[in-house]
Amino acid sequence: MIVFDGSGSMAEMGFNNISEPRIFEARRAIKRAVPDIALTRRLGLIVYGPGGENACTGLDLRFPPTRNAAGPIITAIERLQPAGETAIADAVSLAAKTLNGKGTIVLVTDGKETCGGAPCQVAAELAATTDLTVHVIGFKVRGDRFSWAEDSDYDQKISVAQCLSERTGGYYVGTETVDELVSALQRTLGCPLLF
Repeated sequence: MIVFDGSGSMAEMGFNNISEPRIFEARRAIKRAVPDIALTRRLGLIVYGPGGENACTGLDLRFPPTRNAAGPIITAIERLQPAGETAIADAVSLAAKTLNGKGTIVLVTDGKETCGGAPCQVAAELAATTDLTVHVIGFKVRGDRFSWAEDSDYDQKISVAQCLSERTGGYYVGTETVDELVSALQRTLGCPLLF
């Protein structure tokens, strides 16, 4: 199950040394990686961010794991207009429920939980009660505040969601480029014998 960050921060650029919106590069990476992966894996998609009654209720189960899902995934990400907040904990919980507590979740996120959820608490619950592995791909993660001063946390490039992978036996992969994101998707979703 792919859990994809469609929050408003995926559209930002500028001061944070991002020359184009993250979503543009993420779309290119999905187009490159998913077709080959979908040949050997059933893939599902959850998008969080846009939609919902308020900024934190935009959780959308596009479809559960399905054979030959490359086309629907690419289309969904191409049409995605980033908006809303980052409900990581709720999105991963929805993915776990969709998988009935068994399988693999790959979270693609640009960083922070902004809806009051507790990703590390969810990680502990999943580790104790399910047979799920959660891999986390941090894509162009940035700290909370930019400052020219030395005390800026801007260079912090690890998502708070890292604990999801640590506690469930998954990988945390930090990525900055399209090529790195493609490689991370292949590593976490693909068959190890093929990639």
